[in-house]
Amino acid sequence: MLGMFGTGPAQSHLIGIFFDPISLELGLPRTSIAAAYGSATLMAALLLPQVGKLIDRWGPASLLWVLATGLGLMAMVFSMVSNWVLLAVAFGCLRFLGQGAMMLTCVNMVSQWFDRKRGFALGLMSLGFPISMAVHPPLAQWLIGQVGWRQAWIWFGLITWVLVVPPALMLLYSKPEEINLRPDGLLLEDDPSASAGITGLTLSQALRTPAFYIICTGLFFLSGLVTSLHVENKGILSQHGLEPQTATLMFTVSGIMAALTMPILGRMLDRFPTHLMFSGGLLVMSMSLLSVTFVSDLAGAIVYALIFGLNNGVTMTYFAFFWPRYFGRKHLGSIQGIGQMIGVVGASLGPLPLAMSLDYLGNYDPALRVLAVFPAICAIAALFLKPPALEDTA
Repeated sequence: MLGMFGTGPAQSHLIGIFFDPISLELGLPRTSIAAAYGSATLMAALLLPQVGKLIDRWGPASLLWVLATGLGLMAMVFSMVSNWVLLAVAFGCLRFLGQGAMMLTCVNMVSQWFDRKRGFALGLMSLGFPISMAVHPPLAQWLIGQVGWRQAWIWFGLITWVLVVPPALMLLYSKPEEINLRPDGLLLEDDPSASAGITGLTLSQALRTPAFYIICTGLFFLSGLVTSLHVENKGILSQHGLEPQTATLMFTVSGIMAALTMPILGRMLDRFPTHLMFSGGLLVMSMSLLSVTFVSDLAGAIVYALIFGLNNGVTMTYFAFFWPRYFGRKHLGSIQGIGQMIGVVGASLGPLPLAMSLDYLGNYDPALRVLAVFPAICAIAALFLKPPALEDTA
């Protein structure tokens, strides 16, 4: 949970708060900043399969403190950007280290430690993300007002170091087998399946299953469209009549809602058919995109923020759950690396349609209503999701 919270400086809900002051100081239009953000995130995504291989080789515990150290350093370096090129490079480094590699490492570690209670455990781990949603945007807004946007990034770098690096160095083990346990805290001698070892598909086997492509397509749109709302949330709600500070506080409402729903969603994933849960989560994404177009006052904004909070709970929990559920633990890092890459590619492209809609049409709503169609189509495809057999892949 602390590791997920520590990815905050690389997440769209915080970075989006800085778009306006960066635009004013550097003289860059919003579409140009969104293009820098998207293109840099896209390039960073291409490195994630290699991170997955490193996780399989060295273990997530060995990587997490290194990634957290790099993220804190990069946050401080971000305070020195002075043009579009440096901005794009800084965006790419932040997104790779935090939103990509650190999240992948945290998800892999929890997936290795839990099996029967994996959904619930991942739901609890993912609480770090809505807590970040509730804390980081208003903190960023306050720091920008007090010390300016450049100094704010230095503070976020220091906070990341203090919160994440010491516990990552001192407390973590990559897999339960390292201390003679099995997933869910079982002792090796008490688990009748222990003799079978760790099972799971290889990456090449996973790539030959329909399930892989259905999951990737759904998560691509979840990641991209949630990111687009995070980046443009303040702008959308301001255009619908809210004051900027009030619009920013809606992140807190969404964060609280996500925090309340994540453990429940995790428990539901452990209990109910996965394909139905996936389909329902994609429909929640469509609801978020449509509901924000009907906001006209504070009450409407709160309703949207609650739906968006549930949407974030769905996205964070589902991204963590599906890979071990369908493809096993043995080669999980390599498979998650590809899946995370596809999700980050979606995140890199997501903000562009909304930025273009604002620049060329003067309004976000037409793009939001068109984009709502895509997750609805994926929800239908998710109904046909079936797990591949793992018996022969040990």
